[in-house]
Amino acid sequence: MRYLKPLLLGCALLLPAAVGAADDGADAAISQALKGAWRAPANAARDQYRHPRETLEFFGLRPDMTVVQLWPGAGWYTEILAPVLKDHGKLIDAALPPKGYGESSTSQRYLSKLKADPAVYGKVQVVDFAPPAQLDLGPEGSVDMVLTFRNAHNWESDHQLPAVFQASFKVLRHGGVLGLTDHRAVPGKTVEQVFDSGYMPTDYIIKVAEQAGFKLVAQSEINANPKDTKDYPHGVWTLPPTYTLGDKDRAKYAAIGESDRMTLKFVKP
Repeated sequence: MRYLKPLLLGCALLLPAAVGAADDGADAAISQALKGAWRAPANAARDQYRHPRETLEFFGLRPDMTVVQLWPGAGWYTEILAPVLKDHGKLIDAALPPKGYGESSTSQRYLSKLKADPAVYGKVQVVDFAPPAQLDLGPEGSVDMVLTFRNAHNWESDHQLPAVFQASFKVLRHGGVLGLTDHRAVPGKTVEQVFDSGYMPTDYIIKVAEQAGFKLVAQSEINANPKDTKDYPHGVWTLPPTYTLGDKDRAKYAAIGESDRMTLKFVKP
């Protein structure tokens, strides 16, 4: 397992990654999933930016947990979470419905992925999650962990971030974990200043989560990228994998890599 140097920010203790991290069995299960033949090669190539093993260890994932993943997109993390949780736990993917929403094509690809490999994804439970109309993630206090990867900026753009955190708080048991990563804004920037860039102020995320009842217990630099200057023509989407500018300065943005990201771990007291 990987250990990070403890940090201190304001009044919140920033714990080492090993605190509450995955046990040896979980570490082996995650490592095996990362090597799975079912993973798309293009997805595996992004491990260098997304650090999935370290991130899931930091959040404390175990194979016997019931886990909700919010907005799985095309299933990048589902490729890892589904096999880890298949035998002893449960994965609930709270996905955007495939029809009537802006990401419908992504949702269709995601559903096609699940259907194509039932041996890996056959036990994944899919529920519709489309704030504000559809916010029910399950019975109150019924899950151990809620995970979301690079989605908070989308919910904030629709003014739904508080509602999403409240729904997550409700479905978690006491002591349950909310694990979050997102594109990290320059310190000191307000949410209004970065609203259209895809980046989010860390202190704002923490504030909204705490207002929903969560307690911040740790954050990590696992997904930090000091090369990311966060001042691009089309925001974070200028960088890979989106490359909004196409071939213009592509080598420059490829050298930067994917965005600088916050990695936050909250608990429901």
